Amino acid sequence: MIDAIVALLFGLLIGSFLNVCIHRWPRGRSVVRPRSHCVRCRKIIAWYDNIPVISYLLLRGRCRYCGRRISPRYPTVELLTGFVFFYFVRAMGPTAAAAKMCILAAILIALVFSDLEKRILPDELTLGGTLVGLAFAAFVPLQDEAAQGIFWLMGLGVTGRPASLLTAAVSAFLPALFLWGGGWLYEKIRHREGLGLGDVKLMVLVGAFLGLLPTLEALLLGSLAGSVIGLLYIWITKKDAATYQLPFGTFLGFAALGVAVAAAVH
Repeated sequence: MIDAIVALLFGLLIGSFLNVCIHRWPRGRSVVRPRSHCVRCRKIIAWYDNIPVISYLLLRGRCRYCGRRISPRYPTVELLTGFVFFYFVRAMGPTAAAAKMCILAAILIALVFSDLEKRILPDELTLGGTLVGLAFAAFVPLQDEAAQGIFWLMGLGVTGRPASLLTAAVSAFLPALFLWGGGWLYEKIRHREGLGLGDVKLMVLVGAFLGLLPTLEALLLGSLAGSVIGLLYIWITKKDAATYQLPFGTFLGFAALGVAVAAAVH
């Protein structure tokens, strides 16, 4: 339990950093410089005003200097990251597998809110995260029956670390190819873009971490949720369905996070 509590506290700190990434990377800015500052008045935020969740509550959600309201996204991201870190370490113990899932969760949370706010899925998170997922496959065995079936059909008798790496690569490629194909077909039929390349990169990331079958599950769940919730939102708000840009990556990211959480208990 102590390990899980430490993971919770660490997750809150990581969530604070994710907020910086969510705000800056979609805008093409550095996450290193300048120091954390109010996005309204540009005043540097003191360390005691930058404590995850606590500072937001003490300041009542407003900047100490200009009094402008601070987005509730900040404590939301911090709490969500802390809770998933706690969950994975509690369920899997202080293991490399738990660390892998925590890193995936942190990346997905950043992508979800980046897409929700700016409709951008930064390459630093998708492509960079994919490399991390492939690296983990060399140390944390990735076993997937669907991928193993493909290897068997191809006559590939790989085992051990090569099998894990190959599973991660195939799992990253195939679901992303399905999604890209669907977007390409939509564009040919409707003569307008219906899918961003960032969504495809997101599925590459998820596949490298989770394997083929869980990634296909996330793709299906995210697509269904995006279609149903997106149509309801458009209908309720009376937006133009032909021009409204659905944050599809948000639905895919939440679906992948849900699949990861479910997988941790097995």
